[in-house]
Amino acid sequence: MTAQDDPTAPTTDRVPVLIVGGSLVGLSTSLFLGRLGVPHMLVERHAATSIHPRGRGNNVRTMELFRVAGTETAIRDAAATLADNHGILQTPSLVGDEGDWLFREIDPGGGLARFSPSSWCLCSQNDLEPVLLDHARELGGDLRYNTELMSFDTDADGVTAVVKSRETGEHTTIRADYLVAADGPRSPVREQLGIGQSGPGDLFHNISITFRSRALADVVGDRRFIVCYLTGEDGDGALLPVDNRENWVFHAPWHPERGETMEEFTDERCVEHIRRAVGDPDLDVEITGKASWHAAQRVARSYRSGRVLLAGDSAHEMSPTGAFGSNTGIQDAHNLAWKLAAVLGGWAGEGLLDTYDAERRPVAEATSARAAVRSVEHSHPGFAPPPVAGGGGAPQRGILNVALGYRYREGAVVGGAPDAPVVPEGLDLTGEPGSRAPHMWLRRRGERVSTLDLYEKSLVLLSDAGDPGGWHASAVRLAGELAVPLTSCQVGPGAELTCEDDADWADRHGVAAGGAVLVRPDGFVAWRSPGPVPDPESTLRQVLHSVLAMG
Repeated sequence: MTAQDDPTAPTTDRVPVLIVGGSLVGLSTSLFLGRLGVPHMLVERHAATSIHPRGRGNNVRTMELFRVAGTETAIRDAAATLADNHGILQTPSLVGDEGDWLFREIDPGGGLARFSPSSWCLCSQNDLEPVLLDHARELGGDLRYNTELMSFDTDADGVTAVVKSRETGEHTTIRADYLVAADGPRSPVREQLGIGQSGPGDLFHNISITFRSRALADVVGDRRFIVCYLTGEDGDGALLPVDNRENWVFHAPWHPERGETMEEFTDERCVEHIRRAVGDPDLDVEITGKASWHAAQRVARSYRSGRVLLAGDSAHEMSPTGAFGSNTGIQDAHNLAWKLAAVLGGWAGEGLLDTYDAERRPVAEATSARAAVRSVEHSHPGFAPPPVAGGGGAPQRGILNVALGYRYREGAVVGGAPDAPVVPEGLDLTGEPGSRAPHMWLRRRGERVSTLDLYEKSLVLLSDAGDPGGWHASAVRLAGELAVPLTSCQVGPGAELTCEDDADWADRHGVAAGGAVLVRPDGFVAWRSPGPVPDPESTLRQVLHSVLAMG
């Protein structure tokens, strides 16, 4: 029998990056690698993208990344149904006017515009993933669904994996320089590597119930919430709208630690629970689906093992309140993508990939702790006790600093603050090394652009128009000498980039006249010089060698 006759006979493909897992984080990794021109393959055991309306909260930092990647508009189009849902309500029932708004608006007063060109977006995973899939494929990604990772072996030069088509049974051997494991919280890749986890572990368990109810929209009225935490003693749970009309999701507490099984959640039990929680004993409820899910707080003890790197839920689990987990995972992918592109492109040393763990793992540890606290504040069903009557939960606090303000204290950064908190108490984006570069509106050949739009495919050096510090000329020479994608952007009167409203780019970035700021492709400040230096070319050369682990 020939290889053509035997579906299990191996064939071999060669690819720089193999992504295992095709959910939000795997797809985001594919999108970001595609934008950077890195050939890659993605394998996902499921036949298609998610069909469940979950993981809907995309924070402002995630939307900034999708903006630069050219997908923000399509995502907002996919999210149009819930575009007017903003607040989080906590109430004993939906009948009557009891309860408290933990917050009514995500961005009251529009203050977020000072910090970002983007905004939050409520787009469920089942609507978001197809957008990412389409864009990733348009960029040349080889995305194979219904394809399962069977085994993998690593060596000093790469990874050899065997995957199987679940449709045909065909086995294919993949030889990759690197493997990105985005294969979920029970990651087989992480398990095989023997990477342990830290953290308290399981937090709580819920049953996610999808259902139809035409009358519920009348009960809800004009309360356009993102989620409503129903805190009645005999019917607690979380209600989420899918279309604000007749399709809904209800998260009911589940206690397997007490011996409770999923089979006990019959349609009849679920219907009665929803009616009690809403406060309407005659509410029409048609159960359309049920699935269990588990909230946990765990972080992998390492994000890298040789040629394998962990991302998303394989690297960290956290309470779902606030959608911190999915956003952190997407931001993992963005951090990792430019580093893989740099190493594979030959303009960075292998040590750059070690900074992925140094930067992203502390962010996950700090963010997962904040997520657990937020679940308590919101009295998440099955995790925290309901609030006292009329007391409501704790107020919304410190969400923007978690989403935008986190810092890389060390890693691909020169001049960071190793003793500073990873998540600061306030939001002060002023160009410090290790922080997300400040947003400012600029004019470029008559077009309005954000400074954040400059950062994606190269390092960017910002300096004054006219090059009084000698930074521009130095950057141009070094880009050629070191074969590094380094774009020099002069800002100010007479330059290609000018600030709107007479703003001062240098002041916003924490430097004086003649200073310079080096920004990484992911939009984080790698280094800055507060003012001019005697030998800008030598200074910049040393910085680039350090940031890019050139040896």
